[in-house]
Amino acid sequence: DVCSSDLARLKTADDYTFMHSLAVCALMIALARQLGLDEAQVRDAGMAGLLHDLGKAMIPLEVLNKPGKLTDEEFDLVKTHPAEGYKLLLEGSGVSEVTKDVCLHHHEKIDGSGYPRGLNGDTMSLFAKMGAVCDVYDAVTSNRPYKAGWDPAESIKRMAEWKGHFDPLVFQAFVKSLGIYPIGSLVKLKSGRLGLVVEQSQKSLLTPCIKVFYSTRSNARIKPEIIDLSRPDCPDKITGREDPSKWNFPDLNELWSGLPENPW
Repeated sequence: DVCSSDLARLKTADDYTFMHSLAVCALMIALARQLGLDEAQVRDAGMAGLLHDLGKAMIPLEVLNKPGKLTDEEFDLVKTHPAEGYKLLLEGSGVSEVTKDVCLHHHEKIDGSGYPRGLNGDTMSLFAKMGAVCDVYDAVTSNRPYKAGWDPAESIKRMAEWKGHFDPLVFQAFVKSLGIYPIGSLVKLKSGRLGLVVEQSQKSLLTPCIKVFYSTRSNARIKPEIIDLSRPDCPDKITGREDPSKWNFPDLNELWSGLPENPW
């Protein structure tokens, strides 16, 4: 099974890249649905997100996690990861063309200045354009040992200013798929429960699906449960965003990373 063996290799190599891959998987699924793709294409998009950075397993950790600016030689080494991942995927069986395409081309830009092939808006596939947006968004919003992640709203603002980087229509759909409360956001509900946004609602940007896991009224963990705020019979609603650093939950990534449910 190429997926499980390759993910095991990635998790062994670099825990950040493993969690980043799970996040990009979720973002790709949400974006594919926003773009109106069919369920087979949504599954392909999710798998492509999961395996897009497989080649990072071949890059030395001291380079991947180096604080500060990389040397030209180190950056050239990092830039080999799409081709290295593509080679690994060619060795497996049952890997879709979409997964291989996104793995090889998620660092391409529509103005032709990306790598490894210098593709542009006319030669990049839709899935590669999707991968480019989802990959960058999760990277810039993630905390690393050497930098704090940008706020989701600030990230979208900055990414919108990067001329020639993203396909405008794909980027607009991505912003819509994120919603007012992006996937992974920690929120507080009227009931006093805390939860993580795991999926956007088709009905309203204000009513995503939430995985609740903590009660602020009893100051205790509760059994995780998915709440669909868009259901007419749901009495709860979001009262605001919460700062994860204030709560210091050590397992936030693990709590939301299993969702959306595996589509394959």
